[in-house]
Amino acid sequence: MEMIDLFPIVFGTFKVVVLGVCMYFAIKWHHDQAKLKKKAAEEQQAAAGAPAHPTETPL
Repeated sequence: MEMIDLFPIVFGTFKVVVLGVCMYFAIKWHHDQAKLKKKAAEEQQAAAGAPAHPTETPL
C-alpha cells in the first residue's frame, strides 16, 4: 500500500473524531446554557417571593 492509499482512511477517521468531539461540546454547551437559564429564573422568582414551582404554596 502506498501512502496515497492510506490518506482517505486516516483523513476519514480524523474527520469523524473531530466532528464527534465538536458535537459533544455543542450539546454540552447548550445543556449548560439551559441549566443557567433555569437557575436564573428560579433565583428571580425567589427574589420576587413567588414559589419556586407553581404547585408549591407559601406557608
